Amino acid sequence: MPDKLIQVRNSAIHGRGVFAARPIKKGTRIIEYKGKRLTHKEADRIYGGTSETGHTFLFTLNDYYVIDANQAGNAARWINHGCAPNCESICEESDDGRPENERVFIDAIRDIRAGEELTYSYFITLDEPHTRRLQKVWKCLCGAKKCTGTMLEMKKKD
Repeated sequence: MPDKLIQVRNSAIHGRGVFAARPIKKGTRIIEYKGKRLTHKEADRIYGGTSETGHTFLFTLNDYYVIDANQAGNAARWINHGCAPNCESICEESDDGRPENERVFIDAIRDIRAGEELTYSYFITLDEPHTRRLQKVWKCLCGAKKCTGTMLEMKKKD
């Protein structure tokens, strides 16, 4: 049996976190982000459809579906946002072309030391203006030298 690659434990960034149980090489596929598939409308009905929650267990899969890691989720839901991430999320289309069957994986984008916390950019974008209040709701505590202070992505100028 191979050594365990990751472990979930308390995080200095936020609540729980996922840590490398042993060194992880750049390019390693670490874990699939799992949970129940919901339409955006279902997720809005269940979670209020508001940007005021700072809720991060919903992963936008595509224009039709989100993955709700609150339901049937795995350890990937505990990977925190980071402004200088060591991982990235990769969305893969399904072989059958059905959007509800697309999958999300977390891959290492650089070598990761044993004991290091895994992070990736959440790329959170909101339709409404990113006010100071919303930036506070979506506050980032990653501690990176160039931390933006928020998990919200800068809006692109049209």
